[in-house]
Amino acid sequence: MKILCQNAEYEKDMQDLVNLFFEGEDCPFSIEHQSDRDGQNVLSVLLVGSGDDVKKFEKRFVLPKNIGGLIEKSLLKRHFKNHLYEVLSSICKKSLPWGSLTGVRPTKFARDLIERGEVKPHLIGETLVRDYHVSSDKAKLVVKILQNQKCIIKNDNLVDLFLNIPICPSRCNYCSFISSELKAVEGKVEEYISCLLKELEAVKKVIAEKAYIVRNIYIGGGTPTVLNSEQLERLLSQITYPVSEFTVECGRADTITREKLEVLKKHGVTRISINPQTFCEATLKRIGRKTTNKEVLDAYMLAMEFDFVVNMDIIAGLSGERLGIFKRTLSTLLELYPQNITVHTLSVKNAAQIRGEEIKFKNDITKMVEFAEKTLMDNGYKPYYMYRQKNQVGGLENVGFERDDNVCIFNIDSMEDTSSVIALGAGAISKRVFNLENRIERQPNCKFIEDYISRIDEMIEKKVQFFS
Repeated sequence: MKILCQNAEYEKDMQDLVNLFFEGEDCPFSIEHQSDRDGQNVLSVLLVGSGDDVKKFEKRFVLPKNIGGLIEKSLLKRHFKNHLYEVLSSICKKSLPWGSLTGVRPTKFARDLIERGEVKPHLIGETLVRDYHVSSDKAKLVVKILQNQKCIIKNDNLVDLFLNIPICPSRCNYCSFISSELKAVEGKVEEYISCLLKELEAVKKVIAEKAYIVRNIYIGGGTPTVLNSEQLERLLSQITYPVSEFTVECGRADTITREKLEVLKKHGVTRISINPQTFCEATLKRIGRKTTNKEVLDAYMLAMEFDFVVNMDIIAGLSGERLGIFKRTLSTLLELYPQNITVHTLSVKNAAQIRGEEIKFKNDITKMVEFAEKTLMDNGYKPYYMYRQKNQVGGLENVGFERDDNVCIFNIDSMEDTSSVIALGAGAISKRVFNLENRIERQPNCKFIEDYISRIDEMIEKKVQFFS
């Protein structure tokens, strides 16, 4: 059941909130939102029910005077969502961990409240609980993350450089990212690299002409190390900026070799990821991830020889896994003791998929996330960035943890929208952050490799105009 909104511009956010309450199921009654306004006084009205049994819920609030149009729209949306949350929470006898917040960046939302002067920094946790119905545990997590984000620099001349390799050796059955299997595009890889280098060359000229300073480089995907060592050499030899950090997602252990790591080290890469997702090999087979625990451990030990900062991802809620299996995975990770660990909550590819096993074991998944956060912090890790995705089981979150001040600056820049990103390759989305104007603009490349290759000159022209 879709919510009907008198003002269509609030409909998507309010529908997202409805979907969180009825995870993977249809809402059993109709919901209609109306509003009325007299100056600064606003009346929010919700009509909820079925057939002749429709109840009216009203809530009044007052907007501040002399606020700009964008802030006014933001405040109205917040109030309407809070009203909807309160009504649905009462009807369904249910609370959500993130309350009425539906966006992907809870920490950015909190930071914006502080920077606009709406909330004192020491009161942000209390405000999230009181005004937005966020659980006390999640509010405390936000506070901890904000405290650990000491590397933020707001300077419009600073940019991050992102290159996308949207190719994987095989496709995991839970994945919702746009990425091709290597066997399907193998004949196009060389041409794709040529187009990527052509786009990079054009971007280099813009960076020089506009006096941008490249702070971080991030090569993501997909699995960039699906490229062979010669292809990696061809690509990395053209990236020569001195940066704070240089990250390459290696991800799949079955793509990591000594020769490839030698190429990465030679060209200044400082951080890599090796993502087991789980250390249960039965689960790996179920999700279509063609790697073994031995390959993961061998790849990690090899990376240690090169002194890379290593991130390792795990996922709470993979098919067939219960809390005990997840605990064993986390225990193995702690034995390896990488500098970064990212704990993801399963995000299914569409809402219909949540109906089955994920809903059945949702309580287990919530316990997995809670256990991981407590255990990692008890073992010296600090949460330093967070984001949420659509259709995450339980409306939960992904959190990155670090030890010994090994934060990934690029992840913080991206999630907090504090730095512009020049993004190259198929599916890459560039972002310009205008900090003084509190404004962000985005410019996407076309999504698929074939389209990117055929339209490369168009992509370059748009990129040059966007950053000029």
